Amino acid sequence: MMHKKILFLLLAAFSLVLVACGGGEEAPETIKVGAVVPLSGPFAGGGAQVDRGYKMAVADINAAGGVYVEEYDANIPLELILLDDESDPNATVSHLESLNSDENVVAYLGGFGSSLHAAAAAIAEKNQIPYIGVAFALQAPHSEGYEYLFSPFPKSPDLSDSLFEMVNAYTTEENRPTRVAIFQESTDWGEEMAALWQESAPEYGYEVVVHEEYAPGTTDYTDLILRAQEAEANMLLALPIPPDGIALYRQMGELGYTPDFSFMVRAADVPTWRDLGTVGDYVVLAPGWHNAMTYAGVEELNAQHVEMEGRPADPMVGPAYSAIQILVDAIERAGTLEHEALRDAIAETDMTAMIGPVTFRDDGTGIVVTPFLQYQNGEIELVWPQEFATADLVIPAPPFNER
Repeated sequence: MMHKKILFLLLAAFSLVLVACGGGEEAPETIKVGAVVPLSGPFAGGGAQVDRGYKMAVADINAAGGVYVEEYDANIPLELILLDDESDPNATVSHLESLNSDENVVAYLGGFGSSLHAAAAAIAEKNQIPYIGVAFALQAPHSEGYEYLFSPFPKSPDLSDSLFEMVNAYTTEENRPTRVAIFQESTDWGEEMAALWQESAPEYGYEVVVHEEYAPGTTDYTDLILRAQEAEANMLLALPIPPDGIALYRQMGELGYTPDFSFMVRAADVPTWRDLGTVGDYVVLAPGWHNAMTYAGVEELNAQHVEMEGRPADPMVGPAYSAIQILVDAIERAGTLEHEALRDAIAETDMTAMIGPVTFRDDGTGIVVTPFLQYQNGEIELVWPQEFATADLVIPAPPFNER
């Protein structure tokens, strides 16, 4: 009887210790991460790359044993719950809400396209769930005072200044294409980017001679192209969605308008750009990464991607993979899955991911490398930064009829 009493007292004391230490709480079976990505609609081409990058990273993390969470003294696998928003911001919002209410996710991951991220940012803030977004250059949401929004991706000011710096580095005053045409998409990001180009151009020795605006979904760009030709604009800057950019460039080829330098944000990021053939060559793009940026893990990522897709990793795969790396690093430093602690840990990020060194400013914008790529003979070459370049920038671009 005495032995039973002693055993009962020991068990009771042990239970009190567990409660006091929080040790009575079991670790979750998985760490649920919610992602909303456009797998259909006009952003599907870029969304497919983001989807692949997330899934490759989660598979690698889980194969290595999962994520260590100090609160549970356990390694826990990631569970990626990924929903298709069909490139519709309204669906982005509803999916994020359901990921919170139905799945109780630890963090949100974004898709492809600044308009979708802008819609998502307010929901993440309302629900106080950390949000990490790549393929997201729009600066404006970071001016709203959001505390849960993070974007380890080149933002509009980075794209504007770095672009002119790159062109100046590759040219002299004698062969520099200084007459600029801006084809502005009538969206928040189109307005933001065009204003920055207008502001930066004269500072770097350029003159904006044409500034035209068009609506997303436009199919006929003849008037814009003819105005640029008449003004002898030899640099074209635009940020069309992929279907619009492909239509625009096809019509430029038909009309014989070949700027010395063309920068197509977003449109040229997707594999379908190659359907243009030689017309699509020599366009510059800025998807945030290239598989020749030889940071730790890139070689292995490329090898996996070759097995999956028959080619090295696509441009958006690296940033998406890095978003998972940043999240995992933050969880392990926070030692908990609690949203506020995780947010604080992400804000203090200082690591090298697949995209290179990553830290965050107070507004959640990432301090990251801003690479520029160029289509050359149907292949995507890295032309900036020059330390990683796989080819020099081809400027001026050969006329369409000489390719």
